[in-house]
Amino acid sequence: MNKEIDLSVSCYGSVKDLSYDVAILPWGATEPHNYHLPYLTDCILSHRTSVDAAEKAFSESGVRCMVLPPVTYGSQNPGQRDYPFCLHARYETQRAILGDVVAALHLQGIRKLIIVNGHGGNSFKNMIRDLSVDFPDFLIAITNWYGIVPQEGYFENKDDHAGELETSVMMYYHPELVNLEEAGEGASKPFALSSLNAQIAWLPRYWSKVSADTGIGDPRKSTPEKGERYAKAVIEKLALLFTEIGSKEVYL
Repeated sequence: MNKEIDLSVSCYGSVKDLSYDVAILPWGATEPHNYHLPYLTDCILSHRTSVDAAEKAFSESGVRCMVLPPVTYGSQNPGQRDYPFCLHARYETQRAILGDVVAALHLQGIRKLIIVNGHGGNSFKNMIRDLSVDFPDFLIAITNWYGIVPQEGYFENKDDHAGELETSVMMYYHPELVNLEEAGEGASKPFALSSLNAQIAWLPRYWSKVSADTGIGDPRKSTPEKGERYAKAVIEKLALLFTEIGSKEVYL
């Protein structure tokens, strides 16, 4: 691992004389992931895919990224907040964190930030629009690492939360953190209203009414091989994103 691109293991001496093209901010949550995955799954996976993509971008194009430590505070659905140690961060909290990160980077001369999000409950678009008013010369882009590559062709069961996708990628990166024998089946209940199931309107799912084991998506066919194949496809696209934003103008 190139310590010069991962701030969680870097020291000042190794970065102080280097010039960075873009900062990468993994963002996850602290929440249960069925019975078999750690609370920080969203943080771990957004960080690891970011580091691998940053290494690839540098080795192939010379674009230098700094991957910041992941933010562990995510926005939770009602019902999730009732589970032990599931931490909910309000919009205002996340906005303040992001604003402080942008202000610090801006002061240091960095003008580009990519948020690599790993938690489906997080939403940053309005924050980014607001910050573009305060920092008009600062570019902020957002991507969801788990949504870059479609699941079809990689997994047998669609993953919504703690299912086959997340479990497989975690088994690839950190098999010691996965206890697949303990996993629940990840079964979920739909809304009682057909309009909501058809996504004519949206409202947050009351998690404890939807899932018995906090998961949505069956993880039991997960394998590290599936996770590796999917992660590498994601990293390919992330590295291209990092390279383009780090080295090119956004507009023609």
